[in-house]
Amino acid sequence: MADPIHHRVLILGSGPAGYTAAIYAARAALGPGLVQGMAPGGQLTITTDVENYPGFADVIQGPWLMEQMEVQARHVGTETYFDMIVECDFEARPMVCRGDSGQVYTADAVVISTGAEAKWLGLPSEERFRGFGVSACATCDGFFFRDREVLVVGGGNTAVEEALYLTNHASRVSVVHRRDALRAEKILQERLFRNEKIEMVWDTVLEEVLGGGEPAGVTGAKLRHVKTDAVTERAVDGVFIAIGHRPNTDIFRGLLEMDDEGYLVTRPDSTVTSLPGVFAAGDVKDKVFRQAVTAAGLGCMAALEAEKYLAAME
Repeated sequence: MADPIHHRVLILGSGPAGYTAAIYAARAALGPGLVQGMAPGGQLTITTDVENYPGFADVIQGPWLMEQMEVQARHVGTETYFDMIVECDFEARPMVCRGDSGQVYTADAVVISTGAEAKWLGLPSEERFRGFGVSACATCDGFFFRDREVLVVGGGNTAVEEALYLTNHASRVSVVHRRDALRAEKILQERLFRNEKIEMVWDTVLEEVLGGGEPAGVTGAKLRHVKTDAVTERAVDGVFIAIGHRPNTDIFRGLLEMDDEGYLVTRPDSTVTSLPGVFAAGDVKDKVFRQAVTAAGLGCMAALEAEKYLAAME
């Protein structure tokens, strides 16, 4: 087995939060290492057009943006590893993280930026049109559906918030829910029911996303009523799956404080977790905004706080 690899700062995850933390840590001469995880680049690698990341007048591609962040992180001195961490010991000094490859990484400070992933229905057609009319982020992609009809699947806060946001762009929003009542907070429900652009489709599930090949994309949705099994088709230009997100924190259970949904808990206005020297940045702790730019900001905060922590330890 290879000897352990040591870095003063070890970053777990390679989305906007991870790469930004790496850039700041490298510029602070902390010699960071970054373990990329199963999906290098995070959720942006499955996002096509990006129009809301500052600094680019023209539309850019999500995968390209993440490639540029990786190149920048390496350029300023970050060592990157194509590996996935499967076990951590944050009580040890230095802290120890073991990769799926068998490689052991040690560090004096750790930044967790393993992100979160949208929950999907698991339909083949959903996968086929992901990024071509099927999305899990209205804030990211709603702009592309100006004056078009869209469908939102879900019944919790996420679905209601996505539907309300989409009314800023779409001409019509249909909310499909498998029950006859929403789970969302009452105040959100009241706003939803008052909005004339929104139509509720109760006791119904999405059976299939309909559409053609590029550039046609999504053209409709096949819906099934759960009580009658009646199947209908509805013409829509986009489908938003809004059944929640799942933070990638399973390996940290029992090690760090989490909320009921598995998001890492940090101090207010900070990325400091429940253990000294361990920091959390990006969607792994942020279940409110979940944007690339806010993740990058949290990555910056984590690196700066790690630098202060290491200076105090010395």
